[in-house]
Amino acid sequence: MSSQEPRDDPSAHTESDGAAATGERTMRREIPQRSTSWARAAAAAVGRTGITPNMISSASVVVAAIGCAALVGSGWAVYLHDDGVRAALLIIAALMAPLRLLLNMLDGMVAVEGGKQSPVGDLYNEVPDRLADLLFLAGAGYAAASIHGGITIGWVAASLAVLTAYVRSLGAAQGLSNHFDGPMAKPRRMWLLMLGCLLSLLEPALLVPMGLPRGSVLGVVLGVIALGSLATVVIRLQLIGSDLRTRAAGAEGVPGAAPGGQEC
Repeated sequence: MSSQEPRDDPSAHTESDGAAATGERTMRREIPQRSTSWARAAAAAVGRTGITPNMISSASVVVAAIGCAALVGSGWAVYLHDDGVRAALLIIAALMAPLRLLLNMLDGMVAVEGGKQSPVGDLYNEVPDRLADLLFLAGAGYAAASIHGGITIGWVAASLAVLTAYVRSLGAAQGLSNHFDGPMAKPRRMWLLMLGCLLSLLEPALLVPMGLPRGSVLGVVLGVIALGSLATVVIRLQLIGSDLRTRAAGAEGVPGAAPGGQEC
């Protein structure tokens, strides 16, 4: 489950459409769940209610804010020595991550397959997503505040996550495909965060007796997300650079073509 960029272009190709082989632009992320009967039924049901894709996108920020509040609260529970409250908050945060991905999938399906495109749909598709990344990952840093550098690694992971999307959009702004390549795209970030929240429930029984502080699991998960996001940025930049060089080479000898994407 993940968002579809740009969601309001019904002619956009997915990664599975063979766009790379034909020279066509790849604009939508391939989502296996999109073709399932339950996803189609859910999108159709939502579409019949009058709820717009922009409303769904905005709702994903609310979900992320709930997840962030739960994560920050779990960090406070560590200092209050209340493992029961911490466990409940971590479970809430774990549930919010896949719910965000579900909303990200539905907004695109309602917009494209449901025919409810909006002139500002791409803005609603992108901006809430970036806010959600910041809320979830920075919030996870505060959940790991009891470990050295926990808050810092949370903000680093959040910043690098936003950068992955910025680089992808930068390539699309150059008239290229949206490159969703890399080891740490949004769906993987959210599934890792969910896994980290659930594994953190075992810390009092397994890690604390070994002398490790609560929040250690989320600290490791955030480190993995940060490194994976950095690798994703590098991979996408390389792909965009390769596409630009290929386009420039193809433009050689064409009257009126200017190198480097400059206007004549």
